[in-house]
Amino acid sequence: MIPTTDKISYLNQLLKVGFHTLDFGSFVSAKAIPQMADTEEVLASLDTTQCDTRLLAIVANERGAEKACSFKKINDLGFPFSVSETFQKRNANSTVAEAFEKVKSIQQLCEAHEKQLVVYLSMAFGNPYGDPWNEQIVFEWAEKIAGLGVKVLSLADTVGLAHASQVEKMTGFLIEQMKDITIGVHLHSTSANRIEKLEAAYRTGCKRYDGALKGIGGCPMADDALVGNMDTEWMIDFFNQKNQHLALNQNELSAAIKMAEKVFV
Repeated sequence: MIPTTDKISYLNQLLKVGFHTLDFGSFVSAKAIPQMADTEEVLASLDTTQCDTRLLAIVANERGAEKACSFKKINDLGFPFSVSETFQKRNANSTVAEAFEKVKSIQQLCEAHEKQLVVYLSMAFGNPYGDPWNEQIVFEWAEKIAGLGVKVLSLADTVGLAHASQVEKMTGFLIEQMKDITIGVHLHSTSANRIEKLEAAYRTGCKRYDGALKGIGGCPMADDALVGNMDTEWMIDFFNQKNQHLALNQNELSAAIKMAEKVFV
């Protein structure tokens, strides 16, 4: 549990850096995820007047989506859609088929309120539960979801199982086949294979990458052995080496990194 005041200070610092999107909170069950119970309070204290960063809130059902859509500050809603039945049940207490119906309803809400829906294809690179998985399953769900009007899909390596070859093949295929859709990657990784995964995604022309400072994170509903999010610092260094100069304020980024070291202890 992180104090609400610390969240607000940290997120406001991140808003000064210049990131494209900030995943700031979640409108989900406070009973299931008590760490996110203060999302509305946090949102009220975020200063978005001095930046172009988009605010994204995670939702798991129509109720959460309706709440998120009621706030003008929020630009994007994120929905974790799992291709694994086991994980979909653990994460949102629904079947994959039920989750698809939720995506349909949430997309309609987003269209009505001028929000953008980002769908994360969780367990896109395999799962530890023994559920059926292959690339075609992922591609078919991506096509179905895009068919609802969703314009942003992110392949999520939820438990860090992906191999670089998978990342390149699957991301590249979707980018090639779905030219009017933004295809991103949400990679979880240790220092052992981070470069290979980033290289793989980069070769496909992927332009959307999720990360977290200090690599903090991992889904508590996924598995006992969590693999953290891709460290944003790693990605920034990687893109700098590729001469992809990001429009980030380095001084504000340094301040955010120092704050992260104190917030996440």
